[in-house]
Amino acid sequence: AAALLAALAAARARPALPAEFTRRAVLRGKLDLAQAEGVGALVDARTQAMRRAALAQLDGGLSRRVAALREALLHAEALLAYDIDFPEEDDGPLGRDAVALAVGNALDGVEALLATAPAGAIARDGAAVVIAGPPNAGKSSLFNALAGEARAIVTDVPGTTRDALEATVERDPWPLRLVDTAGLRDTDDRVERLGIEVAERWLGRAHVVLACGEEQEDVERTADFVRARTDAPILGVLTKQDERRASSVEHAPLDARRSTLPSLRVSAETGAGLAALAQAAVDAVTAHWGAPDPDLPLVTHARHLRALGAARDELRAFADAWDQDALPAPVAAVHLRAAAGALEELIGGVDVEDVLGRVFATFCVGK
Repeated sequence: AAALLAALAAARARPALPAEFTRRAVLRGKLDLAQAEGVGALVDARTQAMRRAALAQLDGGLSRRVAALREALLHAEALLAYDIDFPEEDDGPLGRDAVALAVGNALDGVEALLATAPAGAIARDGAAVVIAGPPNAGKSSLFNALAGEARAIVTDVPGTTRDALEATVERDPWPLRLVDTAGLRDTDDRVERLGIEVAERWLGRAHVVLACGEEQEDVERTADFVRARTDAPILGVLTKQDERRASSVEHAPLDARRSTLPSLRVSAETGAGLAALAQAAVDAVTAHWGAPDPDLPLVTHARHLRALGAARDELRAFADAWDQDALPAPVAAVHLRAAAGALEELIGGVDVEDVLGRVFATFCVGK
C-alpha cells in the first residue's frame, strides 16, 4: 500500500482531503447535508442499531421528512401571504383556522422527530445497563459473562472494582451498554468511596439497573438503594447460582408499590440464566422507549437537534401569537420564516458553507 501511494504521488496525484468526495457530492446536489452526515455516522457507528439508523439517514429518510415539514411551512407562509396581499379577492379571507391547522401539523411533525432523540442516543451508545449490588456479589463476574470477555478484574477481596467499566453487547432491537460499578456499602476508604460516588452517578443515567445479590435480601436492599437514585426499571438478579437450577422468571419494570422484587437466578460460571437476563433488559428498554419505528427516522446528531429545537420554538412562538392575535400577520410570519430556515439549514437547503466546514472536518480522510 505504501509503494502504491508513493507511485501515485510521483505521478502528481494528491491524497484526498477529509470528506472531499462526500463534499463534492453535496455541492453537486447528489446528496444533501443530512445524507452526507449519514456517511460519517455509518463510518463511526459502533452498534448495529446505529448502522441501521445511519443507512436510513444516508438513504434520505430524515431528509424526506424534513423536506415535507419545510413544504408544510411554505404552505402556511403562502396562506399568510395570500391573506395579507389579496384580502379582497373573490375567495375572501382564508380565515385564521386554516393557518393555525397548517402550522399545528408542522409543529406536530417537528416534535415527533425531536421525540426520537432518546432512542437515537440508545442506538448510538447502547442502553445503559448498570450492574449494582454489594461488594463480592458477583457483579464483575456477571459483567464479564454478559460481555463475553474478561474485562473486569474478579477477586475475593471486597471493593476490588473502583471505577465503572463499560462494554457494549449487541441485542435486537437495542444494544446494551453494560456498566460494572463499585460495590455499594458504607466505607471509610477514600478511593473506594470515590468509586461508589461514580456508581451513584451512573445510576442516575441508567436505562435499566440490575440489582444483584447472592440472596434475595441482598437484592431487596440494593433495589431500595437504587430506587432513591433513579427512575429506571430495576431487575432483580440472584448471582452465583451455580448449585441451583436457573429459572426463567419473566421481568417487568419495577412497581414501587410491591414489597418484593422477582429475581432471575443466573450463574456466570455455567452461563445459566444469562440469555434470559439479557432479554429481560432489552424488554425493559423496549417497554419504556418502544421499538424502533421503521417509518420514523432517528435523530442522532446534536446539530439536527439544535435545528429542530429552533424550528419548534419558532413554531410555538407563532402559534401563541396567532391564537392570541397578539401580532400583525406580517410580523407573526417572521416566526414561520425562521422555522423554515432552521429546517433548510438542517438539510443544507441554504448557503451553509460554514456548516459544511464544521461537518466535514470530523470525517476520515477521503470519505
